[in-house]
Amino acid sequence: MQEIGIKPENSFLKNLGIFEGTAHWNLSPAELTKIAVAKGQGTIASSGAIAIDTGEFTGRSPKDKFTVKDEVTENSVWWNNFNIPFESSKFDALYRKMIQYFNGKDFFVRDAIACADPRYALKVRVLNEYAWSNQFVYNMFLRPTEEELKTFEPEWLILNAPGFRANPEVDGTRQHNFSIIDFKRKIILVGGSGYTGEIKKGIFTVLNFVLPHQKNVLAMHCSANSGSAGDTALFFGLSGTGKTTLSADPNRKLIGDDEHGWTEDNTIFNFEGGCYAKCIDLTEEKEPDIFRAIKPGAILENIVYKKGTSEVDFADGSRTENTRVSYPIDHINNIAVPSLGKNPKNIFFLTCDAYGVLPPISKLNPGQAAFHFISGYTAKVAGTEAGVTEPTMTFSACFGAPFMPLHPTKYAEMLSRKMRETNVNVWLVNTGWSGGAYGIGKRMSLKYTRALITAALNGELDKVDYVNHEVFGVAKPQSCPGVPAEILNPRNTWTDKNAYDEKANYLASAFMKNFEKFAEFANDEIMAGAPRVKASV
Repeated sequence: MQEIGIKPENSFLKNLGIFEGTAHWNLSPAELTKIAVAKGQGTIASSGAIAIDTGEFTGRSPKDKFTVKDEVTENSVWWNNFNIPFESSKFDALYRKMIQYFNGKDFFVRDAIACADPRYALKVRVLNEYAWSNQFVYNMFLRPTEEELKTFEPEWLILNAPGFRANPEVDGTRQHNFSIIDFKRKIILVGGSGYTGEIKKGIFTVLNFVLPHQKNVLAMHCSANSGSAGDTALFFGLSGTGKTTLSADPNRKLIGDDEHGWTEDNTIFNFEGGCYAKCIDLTEEKEPDIFRAIKPGAILENIVYKKGTSEVDFADGSRTENTRVSYPIDHINNIAVPSLGKNPKNIFFLTCDAYGVLPPISKLNPGQAAFHFISGYTAKVAGTEAGVTEPTMTFSACFGAPFMPLHPTKYAEMLSRKMRETNVNVWLVNTGWSGGAYGIGKRMSLKYTRALITAALNGELDKVDYVNHEVFGVAKPQSCPGVPAEILNPRNTWTDKNAYDEKANYLASAFMKNFEKFAEFANDEIMAGAPRVKASV
């Protein structure tokens, strides 16, 4: 066994069963980029970033994500379509096969940390088959110093081998690719897929189990920033709702763009050390921070070059609409160092309501906040192809159902308790349609959405009158600086008021239908936060 790079003093791969091959330990991004390009696994874009192709999979595969069911998880994990049980004996056999797969190969080892709050730091060792996968781990996790690496002792192990294909009939997987978490052994296996997000979300899933279940820390799928006075804001939202855009504020420091914890003593901390942003249709004008972060050290995934050049065509989604860029958080200029924040003053739930029903901003009480948190609603427009005019309704519990091992009400009750204890404001922000549903109304003005969020952050919405929504019960402000009063009540923006009432009732019914699977676990306060479907409109 040949070992190259910065290797911790008491780390021996033979203890894992790897005796042959070449292990590259904790190489720099420049070294990893050079190796990936030399092996023909990547090219250098005009920006200096490496561009790679993740192969067969250009996104996560939720149906192939498993959790070992044993005494640790049997009665604590919420077993569902995202938390699929896996036999312990099958895991053992698959682990041994993957270890044997690494034997004799060139591979890459990275020691990294999750959680910026040192009290909850999770030390992780990752073995990657590919150099660019190892560079992704460098970008996305917190990076120990050379001195810290000398005595690094991992708590969790990840084996990542895109070239390893499982045999479903023998190995117990659904197909050849898989991502499996064993909470007892503290091992994650990722095989058959080169999509790097499987690594990132594997550790996020671990933290979503460990922190709330064992540490009494609320784990959250959200971005976070802080103002000059130290006031922290959290932004929850599914893809397409504006989470990245609205949390990237030149007047506020970015804490993190995707995953955070909220401690008992009301500290907010980033789980990660980098950002993983969508870059389809990216322009410097729309997303200057992300655009400028694409430089040497960044990794572009599944992009297409402009013909005959090494310049990325960000508008080209022919490979996938899920083009991505990963970069260390310090590629962004205005960041919090370390990635910590004080108790949140404001929380924003972002939803792209393509039905044009929800107000552009509304204030939620604790029960409503828990209900909408569990629901995780947005609506995705199907596309621009002929004949497709109806939006697709989407509910994802806690704004991140695929990564939540515990029952959603566990996270929601923790959020409600913290709201009461800290007197934080929770806002529901509709970045979708106004004046009618998709195809009739217009998309909410980004200018007005920013003005509403700024007013909430500055406390200006604390001084205005509110009226409760007729169906959803949320509190609608009657005025806001820089925003026309008529758009604050969505019903007023519709020409046909009866049509609005029907659509509001339709959406409320969909909320309640979705919530049926949670209702038996929800307390009275959460149920009181539900919309009231009218008998007739």
